[in-house]
Amino acid sequence: MTSPATAPALSELGEVTLRKVRRRLMPLIVLLYFVAYLDRNNVGFAKLGMQGDIGLTEAAYGLGAGIFFLGYALLEIPSNGGMYRFGARKWIARILISWGIFATAMFLVNGEASFYIIRFLLGAAEAGFFPAILFYLTLWFPAAQRVTVLGIFILAQPISNALGAPVSGMLLNLEGVAGLHGWQWLYILEGIPAIILGIITPFVMTDRPEHAKWLKPEEREWLSTTMSAELADKKKAGNHNFLAGLKDPRTIAYSALYFGLVCGIYGLGLWLPTIVKALGKFDSTQVGFIVFIPYAIAAVFVYFWSKRSDRTGNPVWHASVSMVLAAVGLLGAGFLLPVNAVLAMVFLTLAAMGIYSAIAPFLAMPSAALTGAAAAAGLAMVNSLGNLGGFVAPYIVGILKDATGNSQTGLVFLAACLAVTAIATYLYARKRPEGVSAPGATIPAAETH
Repeated sequence: MTSPATAPALSELGEVTLRKVRRRLMPLIVLLYFVAYLDRNNVGFAKLGMQGDIGLTEAAYGLGAGIFFLGYALLEIPSNGGMYRFGARKWIARILISWGIFATAMFLVNGEASFYIIRFLLGAAEAGFFPAILFYLTLWFPAAQRVTVLGIFILAQPISNALGAPVSGMLLNLEGVAGLHGWQWLYILEGIPAIILGIITPFVMTDRPEHAKWLKPEEREWLSTTMSAELADKKKAGNHNFLAGLKDPRTIAYSALYFGLVCGIYGLGLWLPTIVKALGKFDSTQVGFIVFIPYAIAAVFVYFWSKRSDRTGNPVWHASVSMVLAAVGLLGAGFLLPVNAVLAMVFLTLAAMGIYSAIAPFLAMPSAALTGAAAAAGLAMVNSLGNLGGFVAPYIVGILKDATGNSQTGLVFLAACLAVTAIATYLYARKRPEGVSAPGATIPAAETH
């Protein structure tokens, strides 16, 4: 196994520069991803009211919840090509506005067919957002500091679920206001922020370090030189054009591994409100506050685990251990649901901790050998094919719930997916240089153009 490498100490100028970059860019990026995750996962809470109103079976809900990822996967790579051509700042704004429109349009759902169609269009509209943000981060942060930054970005997932859960639960109580159901108000009020942020984003984001007038000249020069040096090192390794990123065998391998991780992410996220509702006679607001607990704890753990991954320089081990923890949590919850609701929630919390803490160290690995357009293509491919797990897992969990009348079998299925993925990730990535967060050995700096 490759020995973990530790990141070298930054100069005082480097520390000051990166601190300014984090303070300028990360709050907006985290907010954008917060809203993205809220709009793709709020269907889990909307289901509590919508299912009876429009007549959805559990399997139909699982299919509709997951069909988002078919639209997402189909347009992910073309969208990332557009991002690389037009620039991340403008492309991210375009994505925000289009997905905000369809997220709001979910209030028009009146049956299975419209549920499937609008969820598909929502996924298509959001396609390219996640890899566009990852690619954007490669323009601003040196490789040895990038897992920590990714961890901050990924924090938006559990934080969105934690804060969004009680808010979504309370919005369901708007039943009958202006003649609309509570779940319709949920979609409207949680969809509009994406449109507003899409209008604001081009005025706040800066495309590249050399354009950052908010940095001092010496800070701008240090960052531009540092990122250019990383790019030059990566270019020595071979071909880095857009097509090369799609054909690279490592891109395919990490896509398959990410599929397994995503099965856990959305298998749990899209069904957790239903699982909690079944634990007792809770109203929608109470379900929201209970769901808050595992995600809030997971958010704290994600930050700690991501910094530890950077410090030790071993994202492979950290990603694999996290997925094992998630598998244990889901398996334990599956067996404890009919026996002890409190212990089941403890294990579901362990599952959330494991799932979300695996994402940042995992994503530090896939595009390690790629730069520029190849990095954009590789990240898009990994995210596109991997996110098909977001279609498969919720659908299978729904089928299993219809067949058995409970959630236990679905949780065991998700645990198996994560356990297999943890082992495969460790065996595949442990001997590869890109699996170590050494200088210049993780996500590359992107090519300037």
